[in-house]
Amino acid sequence: MWPLYAAGFTTAFGAHGIAANLGGHAEGAVTSLLVLGGLLALYDGAEVLLKPLFGTLADRVGARPVLLAGLTAFAAASALYVVADSPGWLWAARLGQGAAASAFSPSASALVARLNPATKHGRAFGSYGFYKSIGYTLGPLLGGVLVWAGGLRLLFVVLAVLGGAVAVWAAVAVPVVPPLPKARQTVLDLARRLADPAFLAPTSALAAATAALSVGVGFLPVSGRAAGLGTIATGAAVSVLAACAAVVQPRAGRALDDGRLTTRGGLAMGLLVSAGGLACAMLPGLAGILVGAALIGVGTGLITPLGFAALAASTPAERLGQTMGAAELGRELGDAGGPLLVAVVASFATLTYGFGALAALIGIGAVVAFVRRRAMSAVPQPGTEK
Repeated sequence: MWPLYAAGFTTAFGAHGIAANLGGHAEGAVTSLLVLGGLLALYDGAEVLLKPLFGTLADRVGARPVLLAGLTAFAAASALYVVADSPGWLWAARLGQGAAASAFSPSASALVARLNPATKHGRAFGSYGFYKSIGYTLGPLLGGVLVWAGGLRLLFVVLAVLGGAVAVWAAVAVPVVPPLPKARQTVLDLARRLADPAFLAPTSALAAATAALSVGVGFLPVSGRAAGLGTIATGAAVSVLAACAAVVQPRAGRALDDGRLTTRGGLAMGLLVSAGGLACAMLPGLAGILVGAALIGVGTGLITPLGFAALAASTPAERLGQTMGAAELGRELGDAGGPLLVAVVASFATLTYGFGALAALIGIGAVVAFVRRRAMSAVPQPGTEK
């Protein structure tokens, strides 16, 4: 499992490490905010388009080969900029990194599910999410140190070495998991499966959690600066958010496996806590920012392992890659849609109203989840709900 955790760390560290340092340390390549936006969107756009395709490919040829190919391609794309070291090649390297992450990210999720019994999915996805959260936390911090010490090129050197090392580690330590035989699936069959509440409910919760996380990381520092807070205070808020998410995920996974937490109840509670965090972010001053960051982190930490465990439990093993790829697409849409909603509302009113709009939207989702949970609990169910 450790190489899979390392793969999760790699994609998170690579995504946030570069994104956080492009604007201030790539002067030759980033000549305007429009160029910066394009470079940031290039990585995410590749993931939105390619994750479902690579997830389906993982089901067809096996998740391990796709994982290894993605990690190797990530290392090669990073090395491309190291060798070329020119503004034009930065675009190619960033696109290559996004495409490579689209391959090894859903493959790693599928292998986490395949290599663990259903009774331990909560722990497995909680640990996987923990190491991704560590990557998200260290990306901007360690990435900034590396760029300060040796420029953007040194950061790409580290990413090339990291991707190559994890690829070798995975090749040695991850067992071969052959693809499973599966019945022929039509487009209509796929549409029915993706429209099923067993897929839509956890995926929607994951998208909402990612939206809240992205808004917290992107806009809480803006809110702090507007309140006259320094960079240390605003940086602490983002660190609190990431730390809370990292700490809660393994605990939520263990609680699910031990029967102390149900999937429906945990997802509903996570949505409610995330909405509460965004509501607290509307309050002025450092206290509102820190409490908001902590609650967003806790809500994200609850939702992430439970959502992926629910998807794994409701998906035939031979379709895990496809499901994880589609779920990752949902998360990417939340990653883009949350900040976009807040920015649009803030442009017409203020950032406070932007936080409020997303809080209301996620709060409605929490209410729907609670109502659905009560309705389902009123229906006799065979066995024990997870």
